[in-house]
Amino acid sequence: MTDEELRDELLRRMKIDQAMRDPAKGIPGNRRLARIQRLDEGNTAWLYSVVATRGWPLISQVGQRAAGAAWLLAQHASSLEAQRLFREVVADAVERDEASPRHLAYLEDRIRVRSGRLQLYGTQLHDGVDGLEPMPIEEPDLLEERRAAVGLEPFAEYEASMRKIYRL
Repeated sequence: MTDEELRDELLRRMKIDQAMRDPAKGIPGNRRLARIQRLDEGNTAWLYSVVATRGWPLISQVGQRAAGAAWLLAQHASSLEAQRLFREVVADAVERDEASPRHLAYLEDRIRVRSGRLQLYGTQLHDGVDGLEPMPIEEPDLLEERRAAVGLEPFAEYEASMRKIYRL
């Protein structure tokens, strides 16, 4: 697979991923969840094979947008083991300025929350008692410092934008 073919396939898969998750699509809840699960399983297997054969899709190979698509597929990976592998190769790519530190932060938080641990960057939110709220955060007094270090906006801005998106 050429870099261009990989780029095109990543963008195609991201487009489908986002369309499937769009609540405005009108697919009933349980049917939509089952379809998303099947989609994530297929994307996880595909991305795993890409990483196994050619490594993480680097910005210099596929461009910024397709590298972001690869990260999105990793975020939605169906297995925690796959996410952990993806985190390792993304971390290596970040070290070489070939992936976004922001993406690594989101993936780290996703893995931590799935593992029953506290998140570091406050990227994982859920519908709580008082509306949208962050999953528990490790050392919350250091949150803003950690977010700034990876190029994330202040938490209050992020939370406000998520509330607007999800209308909660």
